[in-house]
Amino acid sequence: MSGHSHLFSSEPPLCGAMKTFLTLLAFTSVALAVVSEYGQCGGQNWAGETTCADGLACTSYNEYYSQCIKSTSSAATTSTTTIKASSTTSGPFSTTKTTASSSATAVPLTGYVKTSGTKFTLDGKVFTPVGQNSYWVGLSSYNTTVMDLAFKDMTAVGATVVRTWGFNEVVGGPAYDGQIYYQNWNGTTPAINTGSDGLASFDNVVATAKANNVKLIVALTNNWSDYGGMDVYVKQILGSDNHDLFYTDEKVIAAFKDYIKTFVTRYKDETTIMAWELGNEPRCRGSTGTSTGTCTPAILTAWAKDISAYIKSLDSNHLVALGDEGFYNQPSAPTYPYQGGEGIDFDANLNISTLDFGTFHSYPISWGQTSDPQGWGTQWITDHAASMKAANKPVIIEEFGVDANQTTVYTAWYAEIESSGLTGDLIWQAGSYLPT
Repeated sequence: MSGHSHLFSSEPPLCGAMKTFLTLLAFTSVALAVVSEYGQCGGQNWAGETTCADGLACTSYNEYYSQCIKSTSSAATTSTTTIKASSTTSGPFSTTKTTASSSATAVPLTGYVKTSGTKFTLDGKVFTPVGQNSYWVGLSSYNTTVMDLAFKDMTAVGATVVRTWGFNEVVGGPAYDGQIYYQNWNGTTPAINTGSDGLASFDNVVATAKANNVKLIVALTNNWSDYGGMDVYVKQILGSDNHDLFYTDEKVIAAFKDYIKTFVTRYKDETTIMAWELGNEPRCRGSTGTSTGTCTPAILTAWAKDISAYIKSLDSNHLVALGDEGFYNQPSAPTYPYQGGEGIDFDANLNISTLDFGTFHSYPISWGQTSDPQGWGTQWITDHAASMKAANKPVIIEEFGVDANQTTVYTAWYAEIESSGLTGDLIWQAGSYLPT
């Protein structure tokens, strides 16, 4: 996503182990006589219902948010976390650091996530990544209390993994006081921002995720113009709108590697990070709509080999993925996501030794597959599961959405995710009611 209209609401599927996390508790907005499970029942300035349905208790997470949860069984699995600020003078959290103490009885997700065949493992046991995307949690001026609320909303419905952005470019300085940005471009030279409105803010995202027992997948740039991305590098360094030069120009690649070095090494010993992604949805052509005319799947595969190997040279602890939409390179295929025109060859990239797992997205309607988006998306899952088994590497569907018939479509897609043995799934995207 980011660059496409994929802001779909979520309806819970009805099948299997994946079903609970899709119930986005934060969207319970209709006033009822009593509040149902996971609905808001209190908090500062809350004007809605405060009485929970039978068997539920109104449980306070913080001064801003209380929620109806089961009065007995839910208490065993729901985190009650206190976020505190403390200072430290060394390591990646060299400014104000967020730490946490938790009364959760769930098993802490400590250790680094690894791979074993088509599965992920954590501390020697199978680890299944299910959850959501939340690109926004680190890119707004949220304090740790608000970040904590957002992560609680995600983990309360079963999330083990959240995917977020590890990039935000500005040109000529921030647009307003307090704007979060990670890199500031003045002419051809970028300056990485490690201050409280820069990477120190991302420190808080990591610490709050850890406090809520969730792993992070972090994308390091964007194919699209949202929050900067690839086109900023090309425009500032080369004065060009040719998006494809991001993958081939030596000066651009060197600047991206400089950013990667600062960002990745800052967190290379942090177990809350599950994986780095080279980018969000890399492909030929970006938001500028211009191309060198020579971009091919081979060029992007070569770039993926180079950048993933560079990340591995800096950080041997974490997994690395491409972060792509899973397009195939089959020119004679009947539908365009299979034909290779976007510069992605899913099978070739999955076999890159320094990429630990594969990713794919699913937006059939946005991709022109409007006659039967459910059936097309089901086959899309089936085909990526087959690629997963052939490469013997994990593959996750890390973004998906439709804007109509969600219950029916998602039920079918989740059934196929489970029956195909696909490794995991993340919906686009999570949302919360926040005090701001």
